[in-house]
Amino acid sequence: MQLSFRWYGADDLVTLEKIRQIPGMYGIVSAIYDVPLGEVWPSDKIEFLKGEVNRHGLALEVIESVPVHEEIKLGLPSRDQFIKNYQETLKNLAMAGVKTVCYNFMPVFDWTRSTLTKRLEDRSLTLSYTHDDILKMDPTSGELDLPGWATDYTTEKLKALLQAYAELNEDGLWENLSYFLKEIVPVAESLGIKMAIHPDDPPWSIFGLPRIVKNKEDLNRVIKIIDSPSNGLAICTGSLGADPNNDMVEIVGHFSSVNRLNFLHMRNVLISGNRNFDEVAHPSKYGSLDMYAIMKAAISNGFDGPIRPDHGRMIWGETGKPGYGLFDRALGATYLYGLNEAIQKELGNR
Repeated sequence: MQLSFRWYGADDLVTLEKIRQIPGMYGIVSAIYDVPLGEVWPSDKIEFLKGEVNRHGLALEVIESVPVHEEIKLGLPSRDQFIKNYQETLKNLAMAGVKTVCYNFMPVFDWTRSTLTKRLEDRSLTLSYTHDDILKMDPTSGELDLPGWATDYTTEKLKALLQAYAELNEDGLWENLSYFLKEIVPVAESLGIKMAIHPDDPPWSIFGLPRIVKNKEDLNRVIKIIDSPSNGLAICTGSLGADPNNDMVEIVGHFSSVNRLNFLHMRNVLISGNRNFDEVAHPSKYGSLDMYAIMKAAISNGFDGPIRPDHGRMIWGETGKPGYGLFDRALGATYLYGLNEAIQKELGNR
């Protein structure tokens, strides 16, 4: 298991020096954040990032994310140039030793929550999702600003995108994902890079947008588009696990056993019904997911790749990027490290 930690670059309040002090930490998961969407990531910027990470005794082998341009998702004629740019970015990443690239195919919006500061019983603050509150939101109002939201779009552009995706529907989005993967995966395979698609978060439609990576059936459909270890998954337990119909132990075990689990995000959620959930501390007792059983399913079926603690609560008075403070994610990392040690010994691996 390669324990890793998400880092948002030089402006991140959580510094590399602090991350390095977390027991068992192997690598950093990061990206280039100052290149316009769809353009090629320059080699010098990638090498500079790698140098900063390596200087602190950490590896840079996982990139999250190389964003997929909306024109690729929509299947517009301009997609071919953006795909060529994506291929060039992969080549530059490979030269810097990157082995895994996470991406998603969620239209317009990334992960979505109804509040970023729900106070839990223990007085910590967390990200929370209440479906009825989401239904009341108007994403084109200009008044909403949540992480993962495309705030650089004008109201007119956002309305046009929502309409375009409504006309595209899920079948069209599947066709465009297939087109993208058939162009990208052979290049990634030749470079020794494993692509890892992140599931939809939450795993159901919001604002009428099609979402196609929601459950085991969808994940199977993804990996069947092109049969390659480079066409794999970034399974996020908190994203898929928000739907109680998704058996995370079975899902993680299966895709680990067929060598398509390329990246694992571990996060616990407490489901309260009717598509409502809170993000909670990582240990099993605090949420609806059996984190030990999920880890064991991954390891016992051969997974030995990158893993990171996902979103954390804000605890001990910490403030910062919602979901990405230091303290609770560090606790999550040490919990995962302890689970790994126990499972390895249980399986007879020393």
